[in-house]
Parts: sequence; structure tokens; C-alpha cells
Amino acid sequence: MSTAETLRSAAEVFPDEVVTHATVRHLQLPHETGRFALITLDNGFDHKKPTTFGPRSLANLDAAIDQVEAEALAGEIVGIGLTGKPFVFAVGADLKGVEVLSERPQALAIGTGGHDVFRRLNGLAVPTFAYYNGAALGGGVEVGLHCTYRTVSESIAAFALPEVFLGLVPGWGGCTLLPNLIGADRAVTVIVENALNQNRMLSGPKVYELGIADAIFEAADFLEQSLRWTSAVLRGEIEVGRQDPDRGEAWDQAVARGRGIADEKVHGAAPAAYRALDIIAQVRNGDLRAGFEAEDAALADLIMGDELRSGLYAFNLVQRRAKRPVGAPDKSLARPVTKVGIVGAGLMASQLALLFVRRLKVPVVLTDIDQERVDKGVGWVHEQLDMLLLKGRLSQDAANRLKALVTGSLDKAEAFSDADFVIEAVFEEIGVKQRVFAELEAVVPEHAILATNTSSLSVTEMASQLKHPERVVGFHFFNPVAVLPLLEIVRAERTDDASLATAFKVAKELKKSAVLVKDAPAFVVNRILTRFMGEVLGAIDEGTPVEVADGALAPLGLPMSPMVLLELVGPAVAHHVAGTLHEAFPDRFAVSENLGRVVTAGKRTLYVHDGGKPELDPEVAALFQVGDQVLSEEQVRARALDAIAEEIGLMLDEGVVAEAQDIDLCLLTGAGWPFHLGGITPYLDRAGVSQRVLGRRLLAPGVASVPE
Repeated sequence: MSTAETLRSAAEVFPDEVVTHATVRHLQLPHETGRFALITLDNGFDHKKPTTFGPRSLANLDAAIDQVEAEALAGEIVGIGLTGKPFVFAVGADLKGVEVLSERPQALAIGTGGHDVFRRLNGLAVPTFAYYNGAALGGGVEVGLHCTYRTVSESIAAFALPEVFLGLVPGWGGCTLLPNLIGADRAVTVIVENALNQNRMLSGPKVYELGIADAIFEAADFLEQSLRWTSAVLRGEIEVGRQDPDRGEAWDQAVARGRGIADEKVHGAAPAAYRALDIIAQVRNGDLRAGFEAEDAALADLIMGDELRSGLYAFNLVQRRAKRPVGAPDKSLARPVTKVGIVGAGLMASQLALLFVRRLKVPVVLTDIDQERVDKGVGWVHEQLDMLLLKGRLSQDAANRLKALVTGSLDKAEAFSDADFVIEAVFEEIGVKQRVFAELEAVVPEHAILATNTSSLSVTEMASQLKHPERVVGFHFFNPVAVLPLLEIVRAERTDDASLATAFKVAKELKKSAVLVKDAPAFVVNRILTRFMGEVLGAIDEGTPVEVADGALAPLGLPMSPMVLLELVGPAVAHHVAGTLHEAFPDRFAVSENLGRVVTAGKRTLYVHDGGKPELDPEVAALFQVGDQVLSEEQVRARALDAIAEEIGLMLDEGVVAEAQDIDLCLLTGAGWPFHLGGITPYLDRAGVSQRVLGRRLLAPGVASVPE
């Protein structure tokens, strides 16, 4: 089948493609170098809808190459350039088309179609130039790699090969061409390490430093400078020198380093990184054709795999569902927030103050029980702003303005009399929080929202003694506040729409992913984590060695093991949440006596960190009293997964969230669970756990799996 036929067939499967046009225009290069053909990739929309490559888009680029190829053979042009619309070069394949594929030949056509078009750029009668003028991701990077030369704009902040992050490989030349251009070690960094570190981006200067681009120019006159440079190259005034990469032991070491990174991040649970590394290893001899064929095969296999479908599902949750929270009231009901109050000045309260002042840029005042605590909290915020100044992320004027907005007070009446939004971050005890809210209701304006950062307590009960409980809302952040995007917004029994709408408006201004949750014990993330943590601790209490129980969930590729998570949360906090849930659901949530002993002994950490592999603190081990029932990793894992599935089924039955998708969104953004799991429900479905435990799937077939 010809390239044109392949692309026509693919287009029939994907009728909703946002089509990119490839427009050819001609210009005279400086210094009478000659006539030049410039192809511009543009989908007709502004930068908010970046340019992508679907089958029709590839066909358009193929047709443009037909035109310039004929002109080059006729001697009518001296070179060919490729650039994008303002702020965007191209951001790769249109992944919406991948989601609808149900057969391997269709998936294979994705790889061969891109290769057949892109590699033509390296076989023309004149040199080709890629001008990375804006965001370049995935196939956008790869199409440039097929060109003879590349320039990059200094202002680019989004340049990456993110495929491994989603469950794919850079399959239009990236795994083959990049290591042969910049060496295996640098390629492993771009393709595997950056992708698995939350899809880390490269800046324009870094692209140039790595050797991906041959020249770098300022954004203001980027294309003009690129064309001047092109003229100098074509005239022989500038010679672009490239060193052949080390194809010996260094290549093998780079691949081995990549496998170590993949093992650390996904523990073998997702195949994409390993397939990418296999291709990098294979192309050490410079055989590009064999590399392209390996990329085609890898793309076809991965597109037909459930890990990718889970990754795309997760991507869509984070990029789309998170921006349109299900159940949020009409935003027109939201009230303006011109001043924020925070009750408490500890670490969590201080983190909240920093976030509010940076995002809302309104006065933020902290209160606490003594001046020392208040001063410490305000001082911490000021220190963090100074650090941002030193890192160049704030100007001196901006830092000064923000610091002036953050103050402290011991007098709640004075501090909060004109506040529109007051959030408490005090000790997790219902009586304490009720007293705080009673004090606040007496001093805040009638329109002020009263929010709680509780992680597990009933918001309804917290507001039950107030005259106006309708303005109380749960506003649960995750630690560290600056890193984790999730915000669980809790509607209590009497919370009104205006208060809830204001909470969602503030969440959006804070740039958080807000999910509406019912006022149920521990809400979503902590309820699920506590349930599975309880199964792991229960296995330890019964006699399973700590290292066996702790390693049981490693095959899932979670960001950290249960015991490391327990240490991060803190034994006391975890024990408290477990107690809250045990009180609510005593048949499913146990309280570990061993964890209680750790808390009573005042131990805040579980492991000894001496520079090597962390080991269980002997003092902690000595506190444990265990039985004689020893389970295997497989048995602990099955027990934990069954418990998670049961709990999710109950949460959906109770209406804690609108749909299973919201549970996955919470785990992705609040607990850092990996994209290849899709959160958790796609994994439970494909592993058969949900069917076994609940008698049903949690998601409809095709939602996060290959369509049937």
C-alpha cells in the first residue's frame, strides 16, 4: 500500500481530525543565495489549539514535499525550510485518533505513515532546515530530526519527546535519529529520564546545548535570523560540524542507565520505556532503516496495549476533566475574594499562605495561639519568596509586593473582619475545629466562606453548631501543596451553591485540579490509601516480613512503597486517619496495634537513612509484635487490590464522587499514581480484580482499553 493509500485509510477511521495544513511559500535568501521554499505547519487556530499530525495532516505535508521535491529536482530552489505558526512548531500525533483504533494493522499504519512522510525530508536534492520557532513535542520534534539542519528559538519552554510518559515510544524517528545525532546517553535523558520525571520539558538553550539544534536565536526575529544563518550555511560561510557519537561501551552504559531509571520509576510495570531502550540499543550501528522498522513494530504493539489506553485516559482526565469539574455550580454564583485568612501558622498553613498570595495576589493574614508561631509562619513564607527571587522566578518588585501582602496577627477579629475566604489548618480534632469555626463566625463578614483543610473529618459535623453552616466547605489540599495539584472540594449537607461556586473559583485561580466529593469519611484519596495501607500493615501484624509486605505492590509501579508513604505522611497522621475510618467502617478499616506502638513511642520515622538503602529502624522493629501467618508478595498484593476494588465500589455506590473517572483523577493528581495505571480503575478492570470482587467492570469497555 502506498503512503497516500495508507493515510487515506487511516483518515477514514479518524473523521474528527483537526487538520494541519502545510503551506509552501517562496522567498529570496539574503546575499543572493537563491530561491528558498518555506513550509509552514498551521491548523488555522491560535496557539491554544496546537498543531498536530493526524492522517490528513500528514497527507498535506506529503503533498507539500511533492511540490518542493519537484522544484528541487528542477533546480528552482536551493533549500527547503519547515516552521510553525506563532508560538507553536508542532506537538506531535493527534492522540484522539489513536484512541479509536481497534486493530493492529491500523496501529501499524500510524508508524509507517509518519515515517514515510518525514524521512522524505532527508532524501531531497537540496538541504532541508527545521526552524523550531515554538512548542515542539513528540512528532513535532521528530519531523525536525529528519531535516539536514535545525535552529531553535531561545524562548521555547516546551520541547520534549513525551511518548514514554504516555505509554508510547518516539516512533517517527526519535528513538533512531536522536541517539545517532547527540549520542545514546543524552538521548536516554530526553526519551526516558525526562519523560518518566513527570514529562520534564527542555528549554531552547538546553535544546541547543544538547546538540539537537545547530543554532539558537532570539524569539523577536527568530525566523529572519534563521534564514540569514541558512544563507550562510548554503554559501559555505558556516560549516556545521557534528561528532559521530561513541558507539562503544558508552552506548551500552547509556542503555543500562536508562533501564535503571525505568526500573526505579515503573518497576517493569509499563513496557514503553523498555521498548524505547531496546530500539536505542539496536541502532548503535547507525542502521536507520532497521531502527524505523523497530519503531513501527513498537508503536503497533503499544497502541494495541492497555497501558497506552490507560495513559491516554489519564492524560484526558488531567487535561480535560480536571478543567471542567463535574458537579460544580454555575460559576456566575461565585463571590469575589479580595482577602484570605488562614487559621494556623504551622507548615501546612504556611504552604497555603504562600500558594494563596502567589496565585491570588491579595492580602493573606495568618493567626495562631502565640506570637512566636505567627512570626515563624510569616517568616517561612517570606523566606520562600526570597528563594524564588534568587532562582529568578520572581522579580525584586514582585517579591517585595507579595511579602507585603502576607502578615500575621493574634487577634482573629482584627485579622478577619474584612476577609472573604478563611481556611483553617489546625489540629485534626473535631472539637478543636468546631471551636475555631465558632470563633470565626463571630468575626468574619456575612458573605465570607469558611473552609476547612480537614483530611478525614466530617465537614457537616464541623459546621453543625453554626448559625450559617451553608457557607462552610471542605477544601482539602495535599502535601506538598506546591507539588500535588489535587484539591478535594467537599460539599457538606448544608453548603449552598454560592459558597461552593466560590470554592471552585478560588481553586481555579490557585491552578489546582478540583474534584467535588461528598462529605464522607476521608473523602477519596485518604480513604483508598488508608484501606490498602491497612491491608499491608495487617499482613505485617499477622507475621509477614516488613520487606515482603512493603514490596508487594512494586509491580504496579506506584510512586513509592506503602512503608515509604507511611513515613512521608507520618505515623501519627496515618494512625489518626485509620482511627477515623475504623470508627466509621469498623468491619473494613482496622487500626494497627503495631503502628499505635510506634506513635506512642514518639517515633516519627520508620527507616534509618545512612546513605545506603534505607533499612527499618531497629527501634521500630523492636516495637512490633507479630503473629505467625506469613504471606507471599503475591498474596499481599491480591489482598490489597481486592480491598481497593471493594472500597471503590462502595464509594461509587455511596455517591462519594460522580463517576469512577473522578476517583482516578484524584489518585493521579493527589497521590501521584502513574498514568500507565490510569489512576487505578483501568488496572483493576484489565487485571480482572473488579470483576472478581464486584462482579462488574468499573469502566465501560473501550474507555481506558482497546475498543472491542
